[in-house]
Amino acid sequence: MALVAGFPADSLAASSSTSHHHKLHHISHHSLGANHYSALVVDASTGHVLYEKDAAAVRYPASLTKMMTLYLTFDAIKRGKLDMDDELVVSAKAASQPQTNIALEKGDRLPVKTAIESVVVRSANDSAMVLAEAIGHTEWDFALMMSQKARELGMKNTVFHNPNGLPDNRQHTTAFDMARLAIALRRDFPEYYPFFKLQSVTYKGVTYPGHNHVMERYPGADGVKTGYIRASGFNLVTSVQRDGYTLVAVIMGGNSAQSRDNQMINLLDRTFAQLESKKNLASIGQDDNEVSTEALETMENQQVAKLEPRG
Repeated sequence: MALVAGFPADSLAASSSTSHHHKLHHISHHSLGANHYSALVVDASTGHVLYEKDAAAVRYPASLTKMMTLYLTFDAIKRGKLDMDDELVVSAKAASQPQTNIALEKGDRLPVKTAIESVVVRSANDSAMVLAEAIGHTEWDFALMMSQKARELGMKNTVFHNPNGLPDNRQHTTAFDMARLAIALRRDFPEYYPFFKLQSVTYKGVTYPGHNHVMERYPGADGVKTGYIRASGFNLVTSVQRDGYTLVAVIMGGNSAQSRDNQMINLLDRTFAQLESKKNLASIGQDDNEVSTEALETMENQQVAKLEPRG
C-alpha cells in the first residue's frame, strides 16, 4: 500500500522558508491545462493512498486556494489575533473583487464569522480578500504567509499569489498538496471544521446557496471546497466520514461541475466498496492505479525539478 510522502497528517514536515517568489513559478499554461485530470483518495487517518491518478501533476488550484485562506484565518482566531465577532472594514480592493462574491461595498463592516461562512458557502472572492487584508495587511504579504504555511504543512509543490484563487499563472498546486491541506484543516482546527458543513449563508438579507452539491448527495460528506477557473477546469476536495473511515478525495480538471461531482461520487463509492469487501488495505494496493511510495516521491521530485528556475 502506497503512503504519500508527508502523510499521515501528524507527520507533516516543515521545509525551507525561502520566499515563494524565487522558486516554483512561471509554469506554462500547457502544463496546467484544464484538459488534464488528476484524482486522489487518501485514508486521512493512516495516510494510505487508496487511489491515485496523476496526483503529482502541477495544476491551478482555483478556489481551492480559499482552503489556505481559511486555514490562516482559523489560526489567527486560535492565537487571539482575530475574534469571530470582530467587524472588518471592507477596502476598495476587497469590494472590487469579481464574482463570485457577496456584493461587499467599500466601508462595509464584515464580521469575521460571516466572512468565513461566505468563503465556505459562496466561495466569496471579496470576503476572502477582506480576511487576507485583516491578517496580512496586504494581499502580497498574505500570499507570502500562505506559501510559507504551505511549506510548513509539506505542500512542496504549492505557491500562492492571492487569497481567492482568481486567475494567476504563478499560483499552482497538486492533488497531493490539496489533500495535505484538507487533512490539516480537520486536524489543526476541529473546533472550526464544522463550518465546512454549511449549505447556505445570509448577508444583507440575501441568502446564498452553496456550490458543494456532493455534500448534499453523499452520505457522510462533511466538506471541504469546490473550485473553478477556465484554466483549471472543475476542482473539488471532499472529506467523508463513514463506516469508521475518514477519507479525503481530490478531483482536479473536471469538464463540468456535474461531471466532476459524479466522478467524485463514483470514486468514493468504489473506494468504500473495496473497503467494505473486507479486503485489507494492502490488497487494495494491487489496483493498477496504485504506486509505491518510492514512485510517488519520484513523481513529486520530478515535478519540483521541472519547476526549478534554470540558470
